[in-house]
Amino acid sequence: MSVIHICSLKMVESLAADIKPSHVLSLLAGITPFPPTPTGVDPRNHLKVTLADIAEPEAGMITPGSDHVAEVIAFGRRWHKESSGARPLLVHCFAGISRSTASTLAIACALRPDVSEASFASALRAASAAAQPNSLMIAHADELLSRDRRLVAAVADIGPGDFSQAGRPYMLRLDV
Repeated sequence: MSVIHICSLKMVESLAADIKPSHVLSLLAGITPFPPTPTGVDPRNHLKVTLADIAEPEAGMITPGSDHVAEVIAFGRRWHKESSGARPLLVHCFAGISRSTASTLAIACALRPDVSEASFASALRAASAAAQPNSLMIAHADELLSRDRRLVAAVADIGPGDFSQAGRPYMLRLDV
């Protein structure tokens, strides 16, 4: 069973020690340094993507682009092919709320086109009350995966995250 674990930057080391992922996806704005590749993970299996958690361009910030999301999706497909679901993927951003959840949904939808966007979005909400996928990343994923705005609508349907519930790692199973 394929599982994607999501956490904040401060939880990467301890969660990686617990779940022993084969691949790690780090999404940070370039202000905070990327964490070292966790023990047991081949450095080639640690993708570091620099982009800000913004939905509109801002001066001095790297706006999430379709190229970023395409890179995330390709990495997720490589993880799935190489691990066959035997070892999990660990995805994190600074808080484990926005960029990481958008990336997780994009990867899940890419790997399981037979599962509805609403099912994955609902499962994400059930796993974390704090999850609030980055809307621009979701729009890019929707377009790249030809989801006809269904992914955008599914994320809108789960509503905003409750940030008071942030801090705990959570996971999304691809067999929803």
